[in-house]
Amino acid sequence: MPIEEVVRDSIYIGLSGWGDHDDLYVEGTKPGDKLKVYAQHFSILEMDNSFYAIPAPDRMYKWSIQTPDDFGFIVKAYQGMTGHSRGKIPYPDMRSMFEAFKESADVLRKENKLKTILFQYPPWFDCDRKHVEILKRTREWMDGYSVALEFRNRSWFAPGYRDKTLQFMRDEGWIHSIADEPDAGIGSIPVVLEPTQSHATMIRLHGRNTAGWHSSGEANWREVRYLYRYNTEELQEWKQNLLTLLNSTQECWLIFNNNSGGDAAANAKQLMGLIGQETGPDPIRQMEWL
Repeated sequence: MPIEEVVRDSIYIGLSGWGDHDDLYVEGTKPGDKLKVYAQHFSILEMDNSFYAIPAPDRMYKWSIQTPDDFGFIVKAYQGMTGHSRGKIPYPDMRSMFEAFKESADVLRKENKLKTILFQYPPWFDCDRKHVEILKRTREWMDGYSVALEFRNRSWFAPGYRDKTLQFMRDEGWIHSIADEPDAGIGSIPVVLEPTQSHATMIRLHGRNTAGWHSSGEANWREVRYLYRYNTEELQEWKQNLLTLLNSTQECWLIFNNNSGGDAAANAKQLMGLIGQETGPDPIRQMEWL
């Protein structure tokens, strides 16, 4: 059965990026029009292009005005800020890189459309004192901004460290970004249904393609890793997980990142239907099936 309205309205479901979800757009839709169309389907978005390059403030403003007043952006931190670039950054130093990113994100904050900034750290970012210090410094440099934290190394949630990790996130003001991903060794993390901030919790569904999770050496690794469609039973499981989380957090922001096979939009619409939300226009591929 659909969940109660007050709970249903506390759940925001969207996708990672807006350009690659062909199911949402009629043939011939211009790239510059896709965000406006995306916002007809979903009320929240994970901006992933900011991971590859920090958007200029004027471009960020153009994206902002293409969306409704109540639309929310989750902006993914630039790869140089999370160590993915292994120290290679096109800025004089780390601090100036952070300042450039904040200048960009501040455009959305002034428009009341910035939900949070997501810091997803790489698999080699393990539970080590030097990395704890990096997280503390990052939080200090991002003072005044909402920030979310997602790990890709399970040592943070190993026995003896799980509760310490969660308490650290609470104390430092990090929103927990809960990941649903394969159980694929040290470079993956379990589902940890623990909010760390009372106002919001983030969830990212990466798919459960165990065989493809460690495909980073392949030319098409991104397509292989995120090739997965959640079935109805798995989505029902996440419906219950959302209800559990909302016992101790005011909002849940859930992002589907299983993009490579065109499954994210359809799965998002399916979950929205399961919790009783309006699903908006049908995806193009679904319309073709009718």
